[in-house]
Amino acid sequence: MKKIKTLQCIHCGKDHKLTETNYNCTACGGNLQVLYDYNLIKKRLNYEVLQDNPERSIWRYLDILPVSSIRHVPPVQVGWTPLYRAEKLGDEAGVNNLYIKDEGRNPSASFKDRASAVVTARALELEEKVITTASTGNAASSLACLTGSLDMRTMIFVPETAPQAKVAQLLVFGATVIMVKGTYDDAFDLCLKASQEYGWYNRSTGINPFTREGKKTCAFEICEQLKWETPDKVFVPVGDGNIISGIWKGFVEFHRLGIIERLPQLVAVQAEHSDSIKRAFETGTDVQPVSGKTVADSISVSLPRDGMAAVMAIKDSGGFAVSVTDAEILAAIPRIARGSNVFAEPAAAATYAGLLKAVKEGKVKENESVVLLITGNGLKDIQSAMKSVGKPHLITPTMDDLKKLVADNKLA
Repeated sequence: MKKIKTLQCIHCGKDHKLTETNYNCTACGGNLQVLYDYNLIKKRLNYEVLQDNPERSIWRYLDILPVSSIRHVPPVQVGWTPLYRAEKLGDEAGVNNLYIKDEGRNPSASFKDRASAVVTARALELEEKVITTASTGNAASSLACLTGSLDMRTMIFVPETAPQAKVAQLLVFGATVIMVKGTYDDAFDLCLKASQEYGWYNRSTGINPFTREGKKTCAFEICEQLKWETPDKVFVPVGDGNIISGIWKGFVEFHRLGIIERLPQLVAVQAEHSDSIKRAFETGTDVQPVSGKTVADSISVSLPRDGMAAVMAIKDSGGFAVSVTDAEILAAIPRIARGSNVFAEPAAAATYAGLLKAVKEGKVKENESVVLLITGNGLKDIQSAMKSVGKPHLITPTMDDLKKLVADNKLA
């Protein structure tokens, strides 16, 4: 593809041809990023072209994606998710211009569909027959969803702690599910070994450079939906680091193409025991493993596979990182639902918990525009949601019992 200039290592800077490697840097093993011929793309992608494009999915940005044609894409709509102005939630947080980007509206109810769509399209162009990934749940169910109708076998590695709702999605879409007795990191390592042993195409974060390409499209949409304006801050839930590095790449590319005039600050939100990227950012040291234990399975990572790119995104954007407790994450689930009508899974709800903490610390000004990235729907993890709200009332089907309930709980 002429539009792709190089695959560049973010660690050592080595350039690679598209045909030279599918995954990591051949010199140091570092993660790669796709760099384009932006002068060429400028001629194809601008305000006018986007405004006249009726396509409402990530493929409206085909000119700056590593895919030749939409002939090679799964037949479902990915992307162009709604961006809501959340006035009530903003009032509660002390932020006048708060927006919710509801990624739970994607086909598998997760942000990860963006990455899976691009990687699957790439696999189809390469004529791969088997695709695999390791995941705590969302990336796996996303890949299974987007390959469900395709002539391609999907092999999934998940930790045995993966939420049942996500495992159910995997099985319904026909994936072969391998549950690993261990952590996400254990599943990741086994998936990598399997892809090397059997030649399966690996979609896993931190291995496949094209995942970041799908995720950057969310930044493009935010700019368009805000009428070509850039928010002051974007709060991103962070586990492996691939989402925040992808979001940053999207904003940078739109800025490079002259479509937006300024760049936002990115705020990385991590669970307190899964905060390796926050620690590396604040101390200036390399990304080190942590326990990774948190109720927010989607950001539960001991050693982030795209950690360096995430730290670079935070630094380059002039942003910061914040960690939140599991209790704060669970408390945020009903607050988001009642303040914006959006049901967030724990990892997604962490963004609001992070916003509350940042406001309290004086890191967010009242008049700033803020986007919360809600990366997954709450139906993905009902058990955690129930922990945040308690149990329903149970009565016999009589007016006497109903009247007593109403009176005792002052419901009338």
